[in-house]
Amino acid sequence: MRWLALTFTVLIAAIGPVLADPPQNFVLRGAPAPIPELQFTDGGGTLRTLADFRGKVVLLNIWATWCSPCRKEMPTLDRLQTALGGSDFEVVALSIDRGGAEVVKKFYAEIGIQRLAIHIDTSSKAGFVLAAAGLPTTLLIDAQGQELGRLIGPAEWDAPEMVAFLRSIIARDGHLAVPRRKDQSL
Repeated sequence: MRWLALTFTVLIAAIGPVLADPPQNFVLRGAPAPIPELQFTDGGGTLRTLADFRGKVVLLNIWATWCSPCRKEMPTLDRLQTALGGSDFEVVALSIDRGGAEVVKKFYAEIGIQRLAIHIDTSSKAGFVLAAAGLPTTLLIDAQGQELGRLIGPAEWDAPEMVAFLRSIIARDGHLAVPRRKDQSL
């Protein structure tokens, strides 16, 4: 019996943490897939790419202020960033509003968004490049910059089952994470 317990412990340590079940409508890929290069700007107008977030698990949410379901889910993304955001995880809310950062800043102020950084793709290319079937579309990206899965449509990102699932991904990726460069900005 002791041998069995020891074997089980070694096996769990070797394969890493067990993933929680994905929430309803979240579709995991069979294997991580590369993500096309994507450029956008932050709230200050600085050019950014997804590579800027390497070393973190990223929840990339493509949305717009004129999208009613997007507007409804933004507070849940803000609460998720508050709960999990840090050196291992970040919500990247990527607006495709053509009005730019000012439209998003005004929207954030109206509904009390405090933790989400502003990211803008005024060209709206992100939706095409990432084959987003509609808005909102959210991709889960591992620390190596590969897509693990996606959810099309709105979700309650701060729901307990969603947070547990994302925590399991972060814990698993902690075993696989790419070290961050000292000069890499966030």
